[in-house]
Amino acid sequence: MNTFILLIFEFIKTGLFAVGGGLATIPFLNEMSIKYGWFTSDMLTTMIAVSESTPGAIGINMATYVGYHMFGIKGAIGTTLGLVFPSIVVITIIANMMEKFQDSKLVKDIFNGLKPAVIGLILAACMGIFISSLFNKDYSLKVSSVILLILLLFIQNKYKKIHPIFLISLAAIIGVVFKL
Repeated sequence: MNTFILLIFEFIKTGLFAVGGGLATIPFLNEMSIKYGWFTSDMLTTMIAVSESTPGAIGINMATYVGYHMFGIKGAIGTTLGLVFPSIVVITIIANMMEKFQDSKLVKDIFNGLKPAVIGLILAACMGIFISSLFNKDYSLKVSSVILLILLLFIQNKYKKIHPIFLISLAAIIGVVFKL
């Protein structure tokens, strides 16, 4: 199958099954990197960082990033449309049936059952990326330093209520100064 068509198909599949928002696309992207080798785990980490940093929905940003990386503007448009097309179809169907099923216990139970599954998928992908980032051969990270930094930032955020932008900036400065 043509790589471009396969890429679009993978993003249609991602758009159909990534229930729970943009972060739910991460396990699908991780699978694509393993299955097809279109990008490395380091590139996936970069994609997530860039997609989180840029304005807009993270899932769409990641789809656009992957598409552009592989096929330029044509790929960016194709992957973005591939990701959102299933959502548009599903939302249209749900909107037409909403009044009939909005009080259905079965529908509420289905959505309640999906929540832990989505959280589990996101955590599994994030742990894989976290581990590959910590133990990458190209970087000499001190795991204890990283854990200490995470704990300090968590404590500062929990008890001092410091704005997250300041904490992110502080983490970046510490990373540069101490070469973490």
